[in-house]
Amino acid sequence: MKKWECDVCGFLHEGEEPPKKCPVCDSPGTLFALMIEAKKEEAKAIAGKRWRCIVCGYVHEGDEPPEICPVCAAPKSMFVEIDAEGKEIGTPLQPAQDSAPLTLESAGTIPGGKKEKSSFIDRLAGLSLKIHLHPIMVHFPNGVLPVVLVFLVISMILRIDSFETAAYYNLVFVLLTLPFVLITGFLEWQKRYKGVKTAIFVTKIMSSLIVFAAVSVLVFWRLLDPTVLAEGSPTRFIYLGVAAGMLGAAGIAGYLGGRLVFGTRN
Repeated sequence: MKKWECDVCGFLHEGEEPPKKCPVCDSPGTLFALMIEAKKEEAKAIAGKRWRCIVCGYVHEGDEPPEICPVCAAPKSMFVEIDAEGKEIGTPLQPAQDSAPLTLESAGTIPGGKKEKSSFIDRLAGLSLKIHLHPIMVHFPNGVLPVVLVFLVISMILRIDSFETAAYYNLVFVLLTLPFVLITGFLEWQKRYKGVKTAIFVTKIMSSLIVFAAVSVLVFWRLLDPTVLAEGSPTRFIYLGVAAGMLGAAGIAGYLGGRLVFGTRN
């Protein structure tokens, strides 16, 4: 069986011919490349074992799984052995009490295979993953934060008050949207990534909380002291520094999110 890879999004298709269009990104079949290394990889799989991280999907080849996942830093216990076709042929190496991590399929399942009524949180998490709600929500504030810093700098250098006012209203918008970003991000972490507390997730969560705290400080500081950025204000550069730190923390969170999403692609 031939394998074809979409050059745009990395989707893999199995068949004698590539599909007419990619089911993920709608790219035409002409943008699919035949994976000539597929048989070699299958031969390697026969000779050695393959392990997949159940948190992020990273695949490792070797007699034993790595001590930590190079993508999401999940421990060795979160790897499961797979065959040449990517199907699980074992169970994760984690302890028995953790061997059935909470997933959308297992949410609400009680011993015996029966399902109890899903809670509102379970349904909300399922909807969030299905329509990719977290990536959607992240785009709103992340597109505005750089504008805030640029407007503040322009206001200070060129002494144009309207830019400072615009930056303030943008900050208010970000403050109103960030709670939705944090909630959907938490649901994504719990459901898709099993809620593992590795360095990459802890750093991402802390960065997001720093952004929320910084935005709150900037909004309420400006509300209590409208002249904080006025010429001669002793705290104007501190205010600008908080805004710069806010943007830096958002950049770290975005980088780690991209690493989780695209870290398994070549």
